[in-house]
Amino acid sequence: MLDYKERARAMVAEMTLSEKVSQMVHEAKGISRMSIPAYNWWNECLHGVGRAGIATVFPQPVGMAAMFDDVFLKEIAEVISDEVRAKYNEAMREDDTLENYDDSVDLAKKRWYRGITCWSPNINIFRDPRWGRGHETYGEDPFLTSRLGVAFVQGIQGDHPKYLKAVATPKHFAVHSGPEGKRHGFNVEISRKDLYETYLPAFKACVQEAHAASVMSAYNAVYGDPCSSSELLLEDVLRTEWGFDGFVVSDCGAVHDIFANHKVAKSQTEAAAMAVNAGCDLNCGAVFNFLTNAVEKGLISEETIDKSMQRLFEARIRLGMFDDPAKVPFNAIDPEIIDCPEHRALALEAARRAMVLLKNDGMLPISKELKKVAVIGPNADSHIVLLGNYNGTPSSDTTMLQGVQEYFSGETVYAKGCELTGQERGGFAEAVQIAQEADAMVLCLGLSPELEGEEGDAFNADAAGDRLSLTLPGVQEELLDALTETGTPLTVVLLSGSGTDLRQVDEKANAVIQAWYPGQDGGKALAEILFGDFNPMGRLPITFVKSDADLPDFENYDLKGRTYRYLETEPLYPFGYGLSYTAFDY
Repeated sequence: MLDYKERARAMVAEMTLSEKVSQMVHEAKGISRMSIPAYNWWNECLHGVGRAGIATVFPQPVGMAAMFDDVFLKEIAEVISDEVRAKYNEAMREDDTLENYDDSVDLAKKRWYRGITCWSPNINIFRDPRWGRGHETYGEDPFLTSRLGVAFVQGIQGDHPKYLKAVATPKHFAVHSGPEGKRHGFNVEISRKDLYETYLPAFKACVQEAHAASVMSAYNAVYGDPCSSSELLLEDVLRTEWGFDGFVVSDCGAVHDIFANHKVAKSQTEAAAMAVNAGCDLNCGAVFNFLTNAVEKGLISEETIDKSMQRLFEARIRLGMFDDPAKVPFNAIDPEIIDCPEHRALALEAARRAMVLLKNDGMLPISKELKKVAVIGPNADSHIVLLGNYNGTPSSDTTMLQGVQEYFSGETVYAKGCELTGQERGGFAEAVQIAQEADAMVLCLGLSPELEGEEGDAFNADAAGDRLSLTLPGVQEELLDALTETGTPLTVVLLSGSGTDLRQVDEKANAVIQAWYPGQDGGKALAEILFGDFNPMGRLPITFVKSDADLPDFENYDLKGRTYRYLETEPLYPFGYGLSYTAFDY
């Protein structure tokens, strides 16, 4: 049998130019005469299979980074990959008809988020806590990000000698971390020292050590060249220096940006040619449909298109798409494993390990002999803060309130107190009253994926996904002040994907826990920690600075004053910080 490179070359040689071009957009149509099925390249598995219905939801990546455990993260990635394959197998069985190969019928859109090419992990450096997508990453350190990125890619792709279980796609290559509102036309000018010492190491490790089969290019430009058409990044660094032999996919709409926002191309036809000439093989979007016109105009050769097609079909062959299904071992993964008890147990264990104890004056663990515990706050009974973004839907989940209610044998009372945002204080009185009557209280504050996220996703339209300030939004600090006056022992639990200004929290609370966006059973994990049945072990993968005054200009990518490596002010909580219920020394 021909090896996968020879097989890909033979398949590409049989295609017409228009057929080749039809395969270079993420919604690739079927080619009936060659029995090539329609395929949607776009799937997400950031911390579980995303956007495809029921799936096991693990903590947001910044929380998994707080575990500082690449071995455990690889185990999580293997489970995620199993669920990715299971959903693909299910979709293929449902659509196992001649329509798969009918080029007049586009099944690719129907199969969105059912594929086995995953656009994860996000291994950008979380250089500024205001960046709305920072919680998708593994934090601010190049070495930690490298180790976790390698583990995740290995877990997703598997170790079979012939077949990939799924394709992992480290993103966004490169030097990408906001501002979200300007990402489509933003240009980054940095020193080569910072480029090679901070922004590139994790990508290099994922390519050379984990053998990632794919890489996603970023929206922004570096040194004036859009990342999706940058010969420096895609050819000189990625393929020549590092020896990458997989395929490059553009971020969604990034090729259009070459023309529309970066304005280095005069048309979509020219933008498509520039991207493929530089080494971008697959377009998340539709601009590559102009490649036929680009060939006719002499902007690109068909031989160059063949190189990209070769890489794309090598990946599909390695995934077993054109082999006898019975010979591909991963086709036997049954959909019944999705959200199974074993996977749910792993998500719970990850939530336990991810939470970071930031302060404890001796209040924690809470005695199980107490009669009444008050659970208060805008994040106490929120389901959305469990799930982060790019998430799946668990069959069931446990909020912070539910976790305490189910775990504590005494009485649990609840009041919301206030909303995450806004100036309404009408709930303060009820919160204060139940706090006065309780033996201890747990106050759940912070942010949500509605307040920090991708462009267009976040609550604050002015910030376009990013945060304007590190301060806790709304009247959360006022609620904290009012509850502190009751004198009831107070634990503050922060649910957020990034660092916040916690000076008032640190001063007034007896104990502080950073819980991130902890996944489907975050409430169970929190309760076990609160009542002493799990010893907190998380460590901060990012620096918590004291206030906005400690932050450099968000649009400046120089590292001076950023991350624990170059910080010039004293942080509130340093990188790597985390307490325990026992004493230990390094």
